[in-house]
Amino acid sequence: MEEKQKILGKLKTAVEEMETEMAEAAAKEALAAGIDPIEAINDGLAAGMQTMSDLFDEGEAFVPQLVVAADAFEAAVAILTSTMSEEDKAKSSKGKVLLHTVQGDIHDIGKNIVKTMMSASGFEVIDLGRDVAVEEVVAKAKEYKVDIIAGAALMTTTMPAQRDIVSLLKEEGIRDQFKCMFGGAPVSAEWVAKIGGDAYAETASEAVEKAKILVTELRG
Repeated sequence: MEEKQKILGKLKTAVEEMETEMAEAAAKEALAAGIDPIEAINDGLAAGMQTMSDLFDEGEAFVPQLVVAADAFEAAVAILTSTMSEEDKAKSSKGKVLLHTVQGDIHDIGKNIVKTMMSASGFEVIDLGRDVAVEEVVAKAKEYKVDIIAGAALMTTTMPAQRDIVSLLKEEGIRDQFKCMFGGAPVSAEWVAKIGGDAYAETASEAVEKAKILVTELRG
């Protein structure tokens, strides 16, 4: 019991200290000790990412640090999940999210933070990148059978692309298969409600919380 707590603590600290090698060593230790990989991810690594997320929200940590912490997180996750079957991996996923910056928009720092936080919270994230055409978003959502379509608009001129995604899903008669979550500096909860989206998130940590609720509603 004590050894398990010690290893979980190491995993958490490795992420907090952004130490990839330490994270990998702790992940191997966890497997050798027979700790459940999902538990090691949730109670060790994800706990460390939560610390980083809180620090980021408080302005105590910055994007480069989040990115390095996420690298440590992902390196350890790769080791921990290497022994799991595809079926177990799918079971452990909190949901599948299609993430992108909308058509005409080339900003991606905010999106990358959301990706980091979502992955660290157990979501499977498919990142389409920036300036993604509306048609491609819908095509990929169908191809990957995602739960959530998440799109960021960082300029008022690109916000209509969020509305167009919802419209295209309706046109194709598949709107109810996906939850649509939108965000970005000029975007508001009022706008998302007006275009028929399912959720608005202001920050990366809020995006994670909202995504959990949306998946629950979808799987109801």
